Amino acid sequence: MPRTIILIISGPAGSGKTTLCDALLEHYPDQVERVVTTTTRPPRPGEVEGLDYHFLQREAFEKRVAAGEFLEWAEIHGNLYGSQKRHLVDKLRSDVDLLLNIDVQGAATFREAAQSEPYLAERLVSVFVRPQDLSQLRARLEGRGSENEASLARRLKTAEEEIPRAAEFDYVIDSQTREEDFNHLLQFYHQAKGLE
Repeated sequence: MPRTIILIISGPAGSGKTTLCDALLEHYPDQVERVVTTTTRPPRPGEVEGLDYHFLQREAFEKRVAAGEFLEWAEIHGNLYGSQKRHLVDKLRSDVDLLLNIDVQGAATFREAAQSEPYLAERLVSVFVRPQDLSQLRARLEGRGSENEASLARRLKTAEEEIPRAAEFDYVIDSQTREEDFNHLLQFYHQAKGLE
């Protein structure tokens, strides 16, 4: 029987990782389940509590960090993001693969946690979505229509720091079209599960 995995998809903002996650969930609705992470940023239009993110005020988030409730957390673009242990452990009891869409910093913290958590170490698989260049990233971010110039500049600066860290991941998707990226993701997913 194929092993169950915890699949991390990471990459700079605008790299297409959310689109890939959504496509994988649609392709394997009974086999893959998304772990909903927690953030202090306000919901974007259409985002739903518990479905897109768990939204917390900064003070509540920090209290949970202090209580050791997060497996990983980081401050990105002025907001806190993290994965609460209980959300992950609860889902590991079911026989599905878990999918996390997290930033590069969060992925590194997960790998660190796996060194002392055997249930993570034996299941953790990471994929980095690498944009062709910063102009591709800028076009994708502008296409969202949710970024002002300051936020765009901040995200592109962060991307410059994140892209060289692709080598830390198990697999790298050199981003092309949505279809090509998804085909690469499927290939890596099947390899990680021992299906190829």
